[in-house]
Amino acid sequence: MGRIGKRIIDIPAGAEVKVLDGMILVKGPKGSLQQSYNLAVKIEVKDSKVSTQISSKDPKVAALQGLYNSLINNMIDGVTKGFEKRLEIEGVGYRAILQGKNLQLQVGLSHPTIIQPPAGIEITVQGTNKISVKGIDKQLVGAVTAEIRSKREVEPYKGKGIRYAGERVRKKAGKAAKAAAGVKA
Repeated sequence: MGRIGKRIIDIPAGAEVKVLDGMILVKGPKGSLQQSYNLAVKIEVKDSKVSTQISSKDPKVAALQGLYNSLINNMIDGVTKGFEKRLEIEGVGYRAILQGKNLQLQVGLSHPTIIQPPAGIEITVQGTNKISVKGIDKQLVGAVTAEIRSKREVEPYKGKGIRYAGERVRKKAGKAAKAAAGVKA
């Protein structure tokens, strides 16, 4: 068994965890989440603590124990604190605008790209080049952020595109730099 599967998760005040017929339900001040789980893993809620146990020594079941332990922990964090990911846009003429709840990106294409966030996701724009994606479901926040980033990934020569906040991009030397250094292409 791994260490993550053995971890006992504390349920903070204001959060509630229930286990019903193959479903985990977590409620908190920011909302509620549910997740189905494999019945090979036993999930117990006692005295504001959640633990997972397995009965077999099968490595696949042990991996599921760690998976569900992490999922429950993320669900509890989501309904109490929430999750946020930030993006930055680099490039001349590149910008983001909110139209109601939809995000409109102008990133060097012939037409603006419009992204409609799913239910439970809130997108905000600071200035014209900083985007923030917030929600209670960690997987959904990450998926929406990745979708926005995929509309114009950072190119390695000038560094233009959409990147995660704080992401460092290694720039490549272009043809002119290689020719000046005397390197044959």
